[in-house]
Amino acid sequence: MTALYTWDVFTTLDGFGSFGPDADWGGYWGKHGPEFLEGRRAALGDEQRMVLGARTFREFVELLGPIPEADLDPVNARMRSMPTTVVSSTLDGTLGWPDATVVPGDAVEVVARLKEESAVPLRSHGSLSMNRALMAAGLVDRVQVTVFPVISGRTGTDAIFAGAEDFDLDLIGTRTFDGRTQELVYRPTLHR
Repeated sequence: MTALYTWDVFTTLDGFGSFGPDADWGGYWGKHGPEFLEGRRAALGDEQRMVLGARTFREFVELLGPIPEADLDPVNARMRSMPTTVVSSTLDGTLGWPDATVVPGDAVEVVARLKEESAVPLRSHGSLSMNRALMAAGLVDRVQVTVFPVISGRTGTDAIFAGAEDFDLDLIGTRTFDGRTQELVYRPTLHR
């Protein structure tokens, strides 16, 4: 049996991500509330392995790495403590990130192998170009899109699905957090 692979991504209504040291509004665009944070804790609570590309991993290390464990919020503390596979041919080490393993090679081959070998579900957060390639290869089982109630046409960075193949999406779950933030879970199928 293969492990379930979920691509977890945050976006504005107009389809932009915002993460990293140069992000204008920050990862939650200032719109996170208690229901959203509880939903994130629940989504990350079960045993699972995080899978990240090199760029997203470096951003996580830069933003979360220097923060003492006692000062991290529960969501980011959980993300930092999860076993993590980083797919990268450019990193020489784990940059001090706990329980991380850097695996060189093609992401499609690495994740196909992980899906076959992993006893726990796999989850990726962000890692846009890597996950677009994994979707095209049919390796993404779920796309969990959290839509924040903002439009960032002027300041948006990283168009989430720019350059992706065409996909049909079957909606398999939806939730509203704090009366304003939507979580949509889809099963993607390459459109033919």
